[in-house]
Amino acid sequence: MGFLDFLFGAKKRQIQYFLENGAVILDVRTKKEWDNGHIENAVHIPLNELQNHVEELKAMNKPFVVCCESGVRSAKAAKFLNLKRIEATNGGGWVSLRKRL
Repeated sequence: MGFLDFLFGAKKRQIQYFLENGAVILDVRTKKEWDNGHIENAVHIPLNELQNHVEELKAMNKPFVVCCESGVRSAKAAKFLNLKRIEATNGGGWVSLRKRL
């Protein structure tokens, strides 16, 4: 197993663990991006609105797998949620994540 396999394999295992434990898919792309396609049953909250939904997300009492177009915004969102004591992991791009589901 190479170093990249180690890194990316760990990420895949973490996402799988979250999903097995009832995680909610949280899509942080813009409404226009969401309207062009998304994962069925995902929750949509654009990254720039996330701050306004912290209590709503906490009330769901679930972990979150956060996705966006490429993984950059979802990484920021997951870090923000973790700082707010909401269990979240970066699921990367929504198309790749959808293939794993």
